[in-house]
Amino acid sequence: MKKLLSQILPAFGHELVACDTKTPVEKNDVYSIPVSNLVFDSRDVTEGSMFFALPGTHIHGNTFIPQALEKGANAIVFEGEIPADIQKECAQLIAKRHIKSALGMQAEGGTADGAEKYCVPAFIKVPDARYAMSPASDAFYDSPSKRLVVIGVTGTEGKSSTVSFIWQLLRLCGKKAGFISTVEYSFGGEAIPNPQHQTTPEAPIIQHHLNKMLENGCQYAVVESSSHGLSSKTNRLGNVLFDCGVFMNVTLEHLEFHRTFEQYRSDKANLFRALDRHDHIKCISGENVRIPSIGIVNLEDPSAAYFMQATKQNVYGFTTLGKAGKAAAETGADAVPLPEIPDNTRYMTATNIASARYGIDFSIDADGDSAAFPPSYDPVVPRTHHHLNIQAKLPGAFNAYNIMAAITAVSSVTSLPFEKVAAFVPELTPIKGRMTVIDAGQPFELIVDYAHTPSSFETIFPPLKKRCTGRMTAVFGSGGERDIKKRPLQGEIAGKFCDTVILADEDPRGEDPAELLSQIAKGAEKAGKTLNENLFIIPDRKQAIRRAFKTAQKGDIVLLLGKSHENSIIYKDFVMPYDEISEAEKALSELGYKK
Repeated sequence: MKKLLSQILPAFGHELVACDTKTPVEKNDVYSIPVSNLVFDSRDVTEGSMFFALPGTHIHGNTFIPQALEKGANAIVFEGEIPADIQKECAQLIAKRHIKSALGMQAEGGTADGAEKYCVPAFIKVPDARYAMSPASDAFYDSPSKRLVVIGVTGTEGKSSTVSFIWQLLRLCGKKAGFISTVEYSFGGEAIPNPQHQTTPEAPIIQHHLNKMLENGCQYAVVESSSHGLSSKTNRLGNVLFDCGVFMNVTLEHLEFHRTFEQYRSDKANLFRALDRHDHIKCISGENVRIPSIGIVNLEDPSAAYFMQATKQNVYGFTTLGKAGKAAAETGADAVPLPEIPDNTRYMTATNIASARYGIDFSIDADGDSAAFPPSYDPVVPRTHHHLNIQAKLPGAFNAYNIMAAITAVSSVTSLPFEKVAAFVPELTPIKGRMTVIDAGQPFELIVDYAHTPSSFETIFPPLKKRCTGRMTAVFGSGGERDIKKRPLQGEIAGKFCDTVILADEDPRGEDPAELLSQIAKGAEKAGKTLNENLFIIPDRKQAIRRAFKTAQKGDIVLLLGKSHENSIIYKDFVMPYDEISEAEKALSELGYKK
């Protein structure tokens, strides 16, 4: 793909300057410069790239502008000041490009091809380089979300599974769809593992993926929408036109970025605010159609009303009435009343939830035939209720939330009846690392899951503890250079429900692994665990897993939490390749257990 700067620059505010960052440059001098791709890592620059110099945690992207120029970047988008020594280096490189341009034009006979090949780069100054990536990317790829029905899913937990279930149900209903999530992505074909530790990629990747879906004939796109991606600080999803927003939950997480819970929640609610920013008339497969727009909320979450109020679009809810997740484990003095369901809210309810090792069964009482609101919808008029029986090969009672959200989302954007969508639920498959059961013939039950927050611990531990006939052991850690307030809470919850807690590296990053794990241990000790008796700090995750397996007996449940699908462990000075499931299978094999 190739675009001229004249097709990209009108999308965002900017100044055209020389490499001294001060001397103005006329737009006519740069508008004809071609751009072949958009990059934000100088190592990825190729001839004709537009390079976004982003401020980093430890070093500013402006430092890498010379490398981008040497590799052939045709445009540099930057913020702030470029250091004098970098300016000097850039000037020297541009002078060489001037000479090559003149010689190249002469060699090419003054043709347009020669001008493109040897053009002098443009310097584009903006208030915020990362923010500018979204409108620039949207313009570069001709606004792909204007030609796709786009569903966004946000929440502290459950996003990846719900995204996958929505995508699977759309395909089972005969719709061509793609998706982007933490674990996998698809451009319309089969799912491909996501190699990044990033839920919502930067804007150029998002828009590239949406465009690839279009090129492959997709009509629908499902996007896992993290709080980082929805935040105006990053603006990764700022130019995505969402038609359906799904809210799963919001709990304590990522405060190192958002600073306060209120800001974290507000950033997530940007998904629902986005529903009001366009008219939902889209060109789908060459035909202009109005897409039913809707918000979908977990009515058990205390922030449900907040999200409902964040949009003017219709909202449909779902609930288990406290029979799954955290609420199911709260009794007596620990019980917290569920939030009241706002008047005139349409919703579905899951009842008779039965969760076993390999699946879940429950019933749904649904308000109306589908989630789509007819033009004559009157909230006062009584509506019909439909009863659905659900069976799924998805372990974990919490999957009742994910399944209801997925059924509602697919029904809303396709206008298909709940019954027709729900009929495909038995065909859903879990994603890698989400309550993944590993059975190599060992006497104990082994589960790998991504749970890494206090609220996710409160969701998965209680039902497992209830059906465990032996002892429960959990192996987990916490991400370095991330929210530290959650660490003792993780330890305390694990200490409450598990007989043995083993703390191991997750992604220490720049922190001292032992000190990080000791912060989690304090919470476990508060819950009654004793170091080196039923609480162990073993930073080497491979050894921690083997310690857990060595003592596990018949009837026990061992949980490996936090890494799941990820393909590495990030340390200060290196990244260690790592696959939790493969490592667990290897450790079992060493004990004589093989599939």
